[in-house]
Amino acid sequence: MPIQFGTYTIENGLFLAPMESVTDYPFRMICKELGADVVYSEFISSEALVRDAEKAFRKMTIKDAEHPIGIQIYGNRVEAMVKAAQLAEEKGPDFIDINFGCPVKKVALKGAGAGLLRDVPLMIAISKAVARAVSVPVTAKTRLGWDADSIQIVDIAQRLEEVGIEALAIHARTRAQGYKGRADWDWIARTKEAVDIPVIGNGDVTEPQHVKAMFEQTGCDAVMIGRGAVHNPWLFRSAKKYLQTGKEEAPPTLAERIDILKKHYLYAVEYKGERKGVIEMRKHLSGYLKGLPHIARFRLELMQFDRIDPVFERLEALKESKNYRDLVLSYQQSQVEAGQMECATDI
Repeated sequence: MPIQFGTYTIENGLFLAPMESVTDYPFRMICKELGADVVYSEFISSEALVRDAEKAFRKMTIKDAEHPIGIQIYGNRVEAMVKAAQLAEEKGPDFIDINFGCPVKKVALKGAGAGLLRDVPLMIAISKAVARAVSVPVTAKTRLGWDADSIQIVDIAQRLEEVGIEALAIHARTRAQGYKGRADWDWIARTKEAVDIPVIGNGDVTEPQHVKAMFEQTGCDAVMIGRGAVHNPWLFRSAKKYLQTGKEEAPPTLAERIDILKKHYLYAVEYKGERKGVIEMRKHLSGYLKGLPHIARFRLELMQFDRIDPVFERLEALKESKNYRDLVLSYQQSQVEAGQMECATDI
């Protein structure tokens, strides 16, 4: 079943999951350029929006190239969620998504996110009120249930459909599981059979083969990729090729990794300013450079900078080097001689 967001029709789409402190504008743009069909904002507290918190409003910044994009909100008060949805709609998203799936204690134990799996009537009331309050489609993301003894995703999906939710993403774990154990895709298949709205499958999708298997085993209308893309945004591109041809794509070369990493830096600096952008990019370095021998030393070298020029200088040297091991070791030696590095441990 195609998923319709305004003028956008998504068929067999690949969605980038909303992830706090990950799916900001720079990362969304990288994933878009590498094949993600639909992206989401980081999840945003409805209470923070009601309080007019600057950080929360900044998370709703949308660029033209990001469409189709959804803004995801969370909370446990109907009035605050309605107001937050209306504020979000003003920013021009193609849809608004409600988070009923975050398992983190500081969210769930306060009765928001996956915490609403223990108060389904309130979940339904929030969904109904938000769907009526805005003109763009309203979707939701949730889990199978609070724990293994309270799985009720089929009933929840049917009730969400009744009150106006237009698509449902299902992470096929319970809140109690967090991100442990295996995702039970069978519940996605059961839910798909029980509702007429599009169902988006999520959970344990880290390889192109997983994407194909998710479509085939569940009949879902789209696949959502979360943690699998954090250190491998190429997953969207490789998954699309695998779906179309059945052939695996070669891993990105060192040069390709560095080119995308540099582009990510540029988006980060554009969005957050040079110093903050460069510092916040440190969390992405291990993913982009993963698997290269002795690269931990080089990564430590990059992490000492808060300006983009010295970072790019070293990345270009790494890209052009015929023996990056010697290059990395030369940086280590220069740091030791300067007294800047006492030790480094390879990962």
